[in-house]
Amino acid sequence: QVQVVESGGGWVQAGGSLTLSCAASGSIVSINAMNWYRQAPGKERELIGSIIKSGSSNVVDSLQARFTISRGNTQNTALLRMTSLEPEDTAVYYCNAAGVKFVLDEVLRTSTAGYWGQGTQVTVSS
Repeated sequence: QVQVVESGGGWVQAGGSLTLSCAASGSIVSINAMNWYRQAPGKERELIGSIIKSGSSNVVDSLQARFTISRGNTQNTALLRMTSLEPEDTAVYYCNAAGVKFVLDEVLRTSTAGYWGQGTQVTVSS
């Protein structure tokens, strides 16, 4: 069906930058939005922001100054650019592809629930 894979996580010192990538694959016709979330230890998963089919993107107010979301160079990819990283940004970062239209058994289907990746760990040391 549809697979979502995040990559680019790792260890970085405070003040550094990191770019995460999300790639959705499968018999995809279109994706309405690709959303980035993160979950820090002991905390709930929180929305970072989204990029929609038109290419318009937004990031939550608290992260807008440091994080940007954009399209990747290949189809159905999204990038999360993070700058001035802080130890509080340490979390598992997830990508969600929402409103996915795909072909299965020669039938066009729509998944409104979306597809999640397995997450990529980002660790920021002080």
